[in-house]
Amino acid sequence: MTDTVHFPLAAVVAADSLKLALCLAAIDPRIGGVLIEGPRGMAKSTLARGLADLLADGQLVTLPLGASEDRLVGTLDLEAALGEGRASFSPGVLAKADGGVLYVDEVNLLADHLVDLLLDVAASGVNRIERDGISHAHPARFVLIGTMNPEEGELRPQLLDRFGLNIALDGQPAPAERGQIIRRRLAFDSDPQSFCEQWAPAQSALRLRCQQARERLESIPLCDQALEAITTRCFAEGVDGLRADLVWLRAARAHAAWRGAEQILEEDVEAVAEFALRHRRQAPRQPESKPASPPAASAAQPSDPGQGQWGDMPAQAVPVGERRSVPSWPKKP
Repeated sequence: MTDTVHFPLAAVVAADSLKLALCLAAIDPRIGGVLIEGPRGMAKSTLARGLADLLADGQLVTLPLGASEDRLVGTLDLEAALGEGRASFSPGVLAKADGGVLYVDEVNLLADHLVDLLLDVAASGVNRIERDGISHAHPARFVLIGTMNPEEGELRPQLLDRFGLNIALDGQPAPAERGQIIRRRLAFDSDPQSFCEQWAPAQSALRLRCQQARERLESIPLCDQALEAITTRCFAEGVDGLRADLVWLRAARAHAAWRGAEQILEEDVEAVAEFALRHRRQAPRQPESKPASPPAASAAQPSDPGQGQWGDMPAQAVPVGERRSVPSWPKKP
């Protein structure tokens, strides 16, 4: 674990779907990270920090909302350039996040070119810099966790699709859950060390389960039966591109590893379906039909040579994607 004491992921009340998605991303970072949608005060940061403990290095790096491109990818070391007259690379946030979790709060408010760059590096696992006389590359393999409130602005569809999994949190927990959340939070704030010791067995069991799943992952075959079920469903849901198919298959295999299974079953495919489809689902595909021919003019109606045939062709329907449902969450003050 890191030196800073974080609220244990095992102690988080409810949010079972999100905890599962985070564990799957920890088992196979190639899934492409998790985008969490929800209002403020839903423990999104707590869950992201708790995920860091499930990884080998257990480090969490937060990207500030106002970060520049230099801060993100790294830049020229001015001290070395001015003092020693040589070009040297000064690592950025991506280098520090290697092997851990990169957490981006309010990712929908981050500049689009930074989000695009961030997702490119997350997909490739390598950060390449060609600027200011520097040609440098370094590994940058991390689990990307982004949070957003859609009421404050949407991500562009191209960037939304780049996140592997998408989860929406319910902003209205039941009263019993709310009370349990408050009690655990007060206990942690009162004595973080004692609280973490109390939850250490459950957290260790969760960490061990993720570690064993990572070790088992590559031995689970990507079977044709699961792939056929996924591709058929993606086509039926009107999903553009092939990223959903790939992410869904990887997530299903990670879920099989999470269960301790030796192969992907239908329950694994269904368990992660909404994670992969929620932000990619479009209107169902309909079979193409021939446009109806315009009705023949009645012989009893005299033709108007000055009117011509304007307006005879009926308007053609244009298929559009179904708009994503956005919960009515309050904006930040």
